[in-house]
Amino acid sequence: MSSVLRFFAGLLMLGGLYGCGGGGFIPGGPHSMSPLALQRLVQSEATASRISPKLVGAVIAIESNGDPSAVSSSGAAGLMQLMPATAAYYGVNNRFDPESNVSGGCHYLHDLLTRYHNNVSLALAAYNAGPGAVDASHGVPPFAETRAYVARVTAALRNQTL
Repeated sequence: MSSVLRFFAGLLMLGGLYGCGGGGFIPGGPHSMSPLALQRLVQSEATASRISPKLVGAVIAIESNGDPSAVSSSGAAGLMQLMPATAAYYGVNNRFDPESNVSGGCHYLHDLLTRYHNNVSLALAAYNAGPGAVDASHGVPPFAETRAYVARVTAALRNQTL
């Protein structure tokens, strides 16, 4: 197996340990994507949005474990777990369509990185809790879920080997 495929297989394993915990998440379910198809999609959409494919891969691993049919208990859906309002803002008509979901998620992540001057921790905190919570806290909000999310995505990002 090539190092790229091993990388994405490892990300999917991490996502399985830490990913979406509620709703319709079905590890290895009928809607899962092959690591190679996911890697190609991430590379394409991250490049188009001018953000790190490794960061996008880490977010997907933790958010959905690479399952396009994942749904959280809060109503977030798809590979990058987009909320309905965020999906609508970024033109994502079907949150379960992998290409549309990752495109919208990448554009949102790009906008958060721009807003927080490429501070990955703040962008991730805003991705999880919303920019309003980050702005009100003047940093990563003191929510246990958000702090754990930032730590998990950062660890997944740090442990990647491409």
